[in-house]
Amino acid sequence: MATDVIVAETISKRFGAVVALEPMSLRIAAGGIVGLLGGNGAGKTTTMAMLLGLLRPSSGRIEIFGLELERHRYELLPRMNFSSPYVDLPHRLTALENLRVYARLYGVVRPEARIAELADDLDIGNLLRRPVGKLSAGQRTRIALAKSLINRPALLLLDEPTASLDPDTADWVRGYIQRYRAESGATIVLASHNMAEVERLCDDVIMLKAGRLVDRDSPAGLIARYGRHTMEEVFLDIARSGARSAP
Repeated sequence: MATDVIVAETISKRFGAVVALEPMSLRIAAGGIVGLLGGNGAGKTTTMAMLLGLLRPSSGRIEIFGLELERHRYELLPRMNFSSPYVDLPHRLTALENLRVYARLYGVVRPEARIAELADDLDIGNLLRRPVGKLSAGQRTRIALAKSLINRPALLLLDEPTASLDPDTADWVRGYIQRYRAESGATIVLASHNMAEVERLCDDVIMLKAGRLVDRDSPAGLIARYGRHTMEEVFLDIARSGARSAP
């Protein structure tokens, strides 16, 4: 049986009187791609931040690779990474300089070779000498993805990994994510508003609404249970009306 890479027990998050995430428990098994879905304000970013150790849960505990995150954060972080188009890399540094900095932070052996490998894999060689602030939104997304892979993470958290990419490049990136998972055995948690992307990539989907976990199943399982044809229709059903209790 697959080992659980993430075990979150009754985690919640409050910011003063505001409840960002109600108590929620979840397990994520090794080697899959899990979608974390919900509308704006559903709790996706809060959940991701807690799984990365950037936010401390108001209640509950998180284990990653069998270790409690709060106690073993600095032991776990080198095995993890993330990408988000909403977290900018330093604009005045070139893409290459940014990747060198992160390679050092993650203790990457032979960093120049790893950067060259990623530049080839992600077709960003022509962007490396340019300041990140001079790149388009789509180009910055590709550099951020390279940053997220610099240490060959065993747990990869991706927030909108194809945001601002043209359809051809986005399709290529999705294929690359699938290949990376297949070749590395990594576990990937993916937040996305692109439901076709979710259907293609995800083995399992966690649905959030207004800070609550409201449903969970495979894309095909959710589509069948809600009597719909696509994940987009399921998403709209949940967003616009009540939802089933999570199994």
